[in-house]
Amino acid sequence: MSAGADPLPTTAKRADARRNEKTLLDAAASIFATDGVDAPVRRIATEAGVGMGTIYRHFPTRADLVVAVFRHQVDACAEAGPTLLATAPSPFTALRQWVDLFADFLVTKHGLAAAMRNDPDTFTTLHGLFIDRLVPVLADILSAARASGEVTADFTAYQLLRAIGDICAGAEMVDAQYDSRLTIRLLLDGCR
Repeated sequence: MSAGADPLPTTAKRADARRNEKTLLDAAASIFATDGVDAPVRRIATEAGVGMGTIYRHFPTRADLVVAVFRHQVDACAEAGPTLLATAPSPFTALRQWVDLFADFLVTKHGLAAAMRNDPDTFTTLHGLFIDRLVPVLADILSAARASGEVTADFTAYQLLRAIGDICAGAEMVDAQYDSRLTIRLLLDGCR
């Protein structure tokens, strides 16, 4: 690049590529939530408004796409915590809103274990990312809720994540009377 060259086009292209990738990952997460991780890639491409080649250029295998969606949603959940704490009317409201986001994220994990069965190292890495990114965020929200007197129960952020995960795992059962959202609401109310 010459001394007078403007680096902006490259930066803009990278920002555009990041936006396109986010759109693609959001579309994949939405499709995975309704159809599982084995949903047709063509459907994801259509939902994202991109060609099949774009998906395969970014994610050569289905496992690459599943891992990227998982990471994308973990990051979004982690980044939402501080924003919710700053904007919600109370720390407990922030807790409820964050738990709703977390539960939504867990729905997109449907089928992840089966998809990763042949790659236990990747699954272990993703579980580590999940714990490393989300436990501290929830711990901060719980700390604020305790400081405000809205949460009095003695439990760790990890224990609450596990409990919510177990509740959401029950949502996969074919039981029309089971409502994971109601069960989570009861759990949170019990923390007050």
